[in-house]
Amino acid sequence: MSVPKKETELKHQDCQDIIRPVRDALDVLNGKWKLAIIGSLSFGTKRFGQIAKEVHGITDKVLSKELKDLEMNRLIKRDVYDTFPPTVEYSITAHGKSLEKVIQELRIWGLAHRKKILGK
Repeated sequence: MSVPKKETELKHQDCQDIIRPVRDALDVLNGKWKLAIIGSLSFGTKRFGQIAKEVHGITDKVLSKELKDLEMNRLIKRDVYDTFPPTVEYSITAHGKSLEKVIQELRIWGLAHRKKILGK
């Protein structure tokens, strides 16, 4: 007995409605650096060089790109001060802080996964 087409389409749409926002979130946070940068800024406002030191292994070029992406998605804020030379500082926004629970849950899951896979 086949499922009527309308029910199949509804189930597919339900699945899409669930997956689409997850995909959107993963698109914003993709790569290995964005969460580390957000983590660094969650401890306070920092300049470019300070972030680069805290996010081990990231190149200046990649850090610059990732900061632009995070700023475009309103997760961080970039402030430029009229000094000579100009001072630029980055800070996390309220929208960026809203990721704290997500990051904590990923941390908990990651610890459990590591223990299950590696036995550590």
